[in-house]
Amino acid sequence: MTLEEKASQLRYDAPAIPRLGVPAYNWWNEGLHGVARAGVATSFPQAIGMAAAFDTGLMQMVGDVIAEEGRAKYNAYSARDDRDIYKGLTFWSPNVNIFRDPRWGRGHETYGEDPYLTGELGSAFVKGLQGDGEYLKAAACAKHFAVHSGPEAVRHQFDARVSKKDLYETYLPAFEKLVKEADVEAVMGAYNRTNGEPCCGSRTLIQDILREEWGFQGHYVSDCWAIRDFHEHHMVTDTAEESAAMALKNGCDVNCGNTYLHLLKACQDGLVTEEEIGKAAERLFTTRFLLGLFDETGYDGIGYDRLECAEHVETAARATAESLVLLKNNGILPLKKEDIRAIGVIGPNADSRSALIGNYHGTSSRYITVLEGIQDYVPEGTRVYYSEGCHLFRDRVEGLAWRQDRISEALSVAKNSDVVILCLGLDETLEGEEGDTGNSYASGDKADLLLPQVQRELAEAVMQAGKPVILLNMTGSAMDLRYFEEHADAVMQVWYPGARGGKTIAEVLFGEISPSGKLPVTFYNSIEELPEFEDYGMKGRTYRYFEGTPLYPFGYGLTYGDVKVDMVECGGIVIAAGAEKVRGEAGSQGRIHPEGITADDWKAPGKREILQMDTVGDLTIKVKISNKSDVATGEVIQVYVKSLDSEYAPPNGKLCGVSRVFLSGKESRWVTLTVDKDAFTVVDNEGEKRMDGSRFLISVGLGQPDARTRTLTGKENIIFALHGKGEPQGD
Repeated sequence: MTLEEKASQLRYDAPAIPRLGVPAYNWWNEGLHGVARAGVATSFPQAIGMAAAFDTGLMQMVGDVIAEEGRAKYNAYSARDDRDIYKGLTFWSPNVNIFRDPRWGRGHETYGEDPYLTGELGSAFVKGLQGDGEYLKAAACAKHFAVHSGPEAVRHQFDARVSKKDLYETYLPAFEKLVKEADVEAVMGAYNRTNGEPCCGSRTLIQDILREEWGFQGHYVSDCWAIRDFHEHHMVTDTAEESAAMALKNGCDVNCGNTYLHLLKACQDGLVTEEEIGKAAERLFTTRFLLGLFDETGYDGIGYDRLECAEHVETAARATAESLVLLKNNGILPLKKEDIRAIGVIGPNADSRSALIGNYHGTSSRYITVLEGIQDYVPEGTRVYYSEGCHLFRDRVEGLAWRQDRISEALSVAKNSDVVILCLGLDETLEGEEGDTGNSYASGDKADLLLPQVQRELAEAVMQAGKPVILLNMTGSAMDLRYFEEHADAVMQVWYPGARGGKTIAEVLFGEISPSGKLPVTFYNSIEELPEFEDYGMKGRTYRYFEGTPLYPFGYGLTYGDVKVDMVECGGIVIAAGAEKVRGEAGSQGRIHPEGITADDWKAPGKREILQMDTVGDLTIKVKISNKSDVATGEVIQVYVKSLDSEYAPPNGKLCGVSRVFLSGKESRWVTLTVDKDAFTVVDNEGEKRMDGSRFLISVGLGQPDARTRTLTGKENIIFALHGKGEPQGD
């Protein structure tokens, strides 16, 4: 290739090179929760909803479906030489940024606030998307590297200042896991600076950490028009040529934007070399070869009939079912069809397609709103009344009408109904990306955690009507739901549930499916409990560092069943729920102490160890879990670890193991989980991961071992102590 040809291939819209038989290729495609922006594809719940499933197997299936449909589209389009945007095989997903603050508008694109959960789900998604064949089925991209979670309004000039401890403990682990364990093919930089360096041209992030420390071999892509920000907003360079040179020299291979049009001038001026341009081009062509774009592959036969096929639609329905989080239930759910003659469905999101799909979405051949799902589900003869109730955020629906012109209708619906389904929340026009298509006149962040004023007024009016009310909150982030916790009969977080989500929601409301999702984020009471939005320090944020009592904790969610953890076996020792003594034979790794540990309090440093390890390594835990009810349901076993010795450990412990299980009525099962040895390490103030201490508390249950979760669920975790000597073993 000539220098000009090499440089041309570093654009996201790389042109053809006819003399070499190289077709045009557009690197920009989206697959956050389904193939996006290029026509019909299977629609999954928004990423935050899928995160609520706590299900790595499901995430791998979703990734595989997206790759399958991406290939089907690519095969069909490229056969017609259609090389347009959103029609390639390089998907700029997943978003593994940490959702550190509920005000961030793009948080619903992520897998929540926990580094461990984000890494596990992100890795599973990448493995599903890229496949395990000779060629990549599709190429995944971990974004946005690395310290990025708002504010959206100032992201083009913002400098996220972060300590080495927070950087390596919170913001980098998911990216590291995707690089080292999932072999993600691409990484995308963020708009902002991190500690003074623009993320798309950061020597520290791209060269020192990503490539040298982690050994990343794939390609690096800028966020869109982020390199232009270097000289226009960050003011770290003076010209476009200098910005292009800074990005390229520090390892950014693809420019989403047009600043790399200045690379030839930058080369002419001695700011970059032809060798540096060629190195980036080699990385990009390596990806194209790995995708088999110049060969015949086994993926070439994937046909158009795979788009929205029955198997894929069924997977999406499963994802929706597992994503729904039941936050409160006074016994009203599940609804009994035979007891309801009339049901009222009220709210601006009740019949909204926008509230189904979130952002970065594709097109569905069919949409089923909550209203439509209920209408289709109830038996003939059951009346379904509907009222929009109010506008999503404006003070009237009709421009010339009085303020709150739908309140009277809503109250009439409530009066004539046996039960009310109140559908409130947001959509991508109120929380999303700055400048995105659905949010072009706002930053996308939230000013507070409250629902829009008109929705709060509607809710209070409906609650006062005296009928049972079930709130369905359709948002991609944590909201202040204190009023509904106090006044509603049931509260369910349904996120943005996917294009056909209304069908599954109806099935859950009427008990055909038990809800089983868990919160991947903390639901706080209000923003007054949180640090400033611009503060990237973790103190006071997320379940690991929050010092107050949340409204709904991370990891919390109810079901229609009655599932309990009966006992735990670890190191040859068996601990039964509520037992004052441990029993069993000590294995080669452990010994029994004369006094047992009760599941009393997470902060119990005075309790004696029951298991002593010669070395702290990977820990195998066997859990007996039982469904005491007749209702079949999913559940999520959660393991948390807390260091009792180290000053560097998060004060509230951290998630270190999950397993989603499905139990039939009255079924019991033993489940084996492995806690990685890294769970027993800490990150010090210099960002170094090390063993610091030997005494740990291990909690096994269906949520966190905190007082609020115990109050909401009425269930105790099994907590035991571990005393280890020496350094972690293994690679």
